[in-house]
Amino acid sequence: MADIVGIGGPARPGTADKLRIWWGDRPYSQAILIAALFVIAAYFGSNILHSMAARGMEPNFDYLWERTGFDIDETLIPFTSDDTFGRAILVGLLNTVKLAFFGCIFATILGVTLGVIRLSGNLLLSRLVQSYVELIRNTPLTLQLFFWIALTQALPQPRQALQPLPATFLSIRGIFLPWFTVETGSLWPLIIALVLLAFAAHFVLARRQRPLSPGAFLALLAAFPVVAVVWILLAGISFTPDLPALQGFNIRGGLSMSREFAAMLLGLTLYYAASISESVRSGIESVGIGQWEAGRAIGLSRGRIMRLVVFPQSMRVITPLMTSSFLDLTKDTSLGPLIGFFEVTQVIKVSANKDGNAVATIIVLVIVFLAVSLPVSYLINLYNRRLAKRGIIAK
Repeated sequence: MADIVGIGGPARPGTADKLRIWWGDRPYSQAILIAALFVIAAYFGSNILHSMAARGMEPNFDYLWERTGFDIDETLIPFTSDDTFGRAILVGLLNTVKLAFFGCIFATILGVTLGVIRLSGNLLLSRLVQSYVELIRNTPLTLQLFFWIALTQALPQPRQALQPLPATFLSIRGIFLPWFTVETGSLWPLIIALVLLAFAAHFVLARRQRPLSPGAFLALLAAFPVVAVVWILLAGISFTPDLPALQGFNIRGGLSMSREFAAMLLGLTLYYAASISESVRSGIESVGIGQWEAGRAIGLSRGRIMRLVVFPQSMRVITPLMTSSFLDLTKDTSLGPLIGFFEVTQVIKVSANKDGNAVATIIVLVIVFLAVSLPVSYLINLYNRRLAKRGIIAK
């Protein structure tokens, strides 16, 4: 009896094959072209450096270790005027990352909500969202930021501060919100555990062939607060409410935000929420009406059709557009100096004015923004490739 030989799938290309595919069909011609471009770039670069050196403008990064001589009010890490420019750039970078992080989150939440409302059957809500989108998208972002900072400058003094919610103050000194302080223990292990739980849940859901039922989905969401409560009880972590209150001529306690940060966050959120809402709307409309009819034919409600059928397919349009919005929002944090927000661009500007080495400071600024933008682009593209593997979008 002849041996039965199993027939497997096509062999995956090895490292050498992948390198050959990446290099192309004409390796020698491409090598010569790349070498020629490198020689041309080196020639012009050398001439530029010699010309700059002759005029005393050669890039010099020694200023990064010099004393700044100025203070930064809003910082995530300690900073004084005796610290170096390198630490000042780190402080500005952290402010930029903080603004971009919260801006992307809030703009996504608001943009997705507005995009879905825009396509709802309620004519009034749909027209209101359309008017908002048209107003925001046809107005320069710089003008909007000037409007929001002017609005915050019109806030009253601390003694007459506005209180839209209990223990919440809006004043010329900033915005103060209720917060808490950790008396015993640390929350970092809990935060790491919740992040790992989120990655594990995403890993499991990505490999499921069928979507979760509403009950299972709610149970999965409930797992996060349950884990947090159990961890807090077992670790003996205790909290104390930290409520802002008027003390003398200022407001003390709680979580405070400067007027500049609040204006930047509000301006970027509202501006890019309009763009994201249009991305969501175009993505949903790209799914054929036959998908809606198929969902109704099997008895699904409108909400479940949107969540289980339409929205996953619309991601092939939404994901690239949202990637562009996130990157644009991150880069537009550089508008902060226009309204007095001290982020990395403002630090670089002060460094250039004080040291006079504009070329070196601009090079540092380019490197910093690449360090912020490239990881964001990589993560979104990684998510894009995962969707392609699952067949949701085209490769």
